[in-house]
Amino acid sequence: MTDLFSPLSLGSITAANRILMAPLTRCRAEGDHVPTALMAEYYAQRASAGLIIAEATMILPGNSAFWHEPGIYSDEQIQGWRLVTDAVHQAGGKIALQIWHGGRACHPDLNEGAIPVAPSALAIRNEEVHTPKGKQAYTLPRALRDDEIPAIVEGFAQAARNAMAAGFDLVEIHGANGYLLDEFLRDGSNLRTGPYGGSVENRSRLLLETLTAVGEAIGIDKTGVRLSPLNSFNDMQDSDPIHMLDWLTTRLNDYGLAFLHLMRSDFYGRQTGDTVSVARQNFRGPLIVNMGYTPEEAKDAVASDQVDAVAFGTAFLANPDLPERIHQQHGLNEPDPATFYTPGAKGYTDYPTMDA
Repeated sequence: MTDLFSPLSLGSITAANRILMAPLTRCRAEGDHVPTALMAEYYAQRASAGLIIAEATMILPGNSAFWHEPGIYSDEQIQGWRLVTDAVHQAGGKIALQIWHGGRACHPDLNEGAIPVAPSALAIRNEEVHTPKGKQAYTLPRALRDDEIPAIVEGFAQAARNAMAAGFDLVEIHGANGYLLDEFLRDGSNLRTGPYGGSVENRSRLLLETLTAVGEAIGIDKTGVRLSPLNSFNDMQDSDPIHMLDWLTTRLNDYGLAFLHLMRSDFYGRQTGDTVSVARQNFRGPLIVNMGYTPEEAKDAVASDQVDAVAFGTAFLANPDLPERIHQQHGLNEPDPATFYTPGAKGYTDYPTMDA
């Protein structure tokens, strides 16, 4: 029987176990979105994960959505990430980089006044963004022209090349949580006509073009994708998310991806549906799931072949030795939300291990 501690092939690598670390924005980059030695320490502490999926990372300048998030478009950023990947590999781990465009979740105050871009001119409602001027309402984006889209696709491809130069084992394309690729996927944020709007096939076009370009740049066996068909974070919705997922997970079989990473539910509980069964039935590659799994539920999901692996977010944030804690059925540290996005080591690298 497969369990959480069985190895798992993910494209070009083999994960030592099926307890993965989900991408978590932590806002500890410095200067011009450059990763730091503190980030290297943080990720190395968590190298016992079967795979670490590092945080959302900017593919291009001018699309910051978190103020202190990292990038992967400059030589300085590549060298900063090299500190991270070297530290993780020296600790025996594997690490992927999540590459990302913030879309309409970007803000002019974070990007020297630049207006955000999106599939359609629709602002995020009822949420705020942290900026150097304090919390601000999201602003109205402008709709991308069709002729601007190839440069974004190439931005993802170059970011993937840069990730390889920085020593990452894989990349994960961020197609979730109301950022640019997800904004195109869902009909609540994509009101376009033409080749990138309307049908689910057209709304998926940008994501699929990105998968193709990244696969050609670094190898599709080093490329995964994250989806969140139900998540309403960043004011997202779709009129038929299960249909969208059904079509897309079938279509993804044409690519030979290293993995599909599925966020199974909605942070806010507004949209519901059985996403995991649809993805498992359709997608023939490795299926990683996350959002709210307990260790016991994760054990059962893997043992019953519902999924291949489970990615833990805040549990890994607060428990650098999470796989060993699960193995020994040891209690877990509680995460401190007050320090999720604050600078420095507090709430970042100071969570104790079992031994400590």
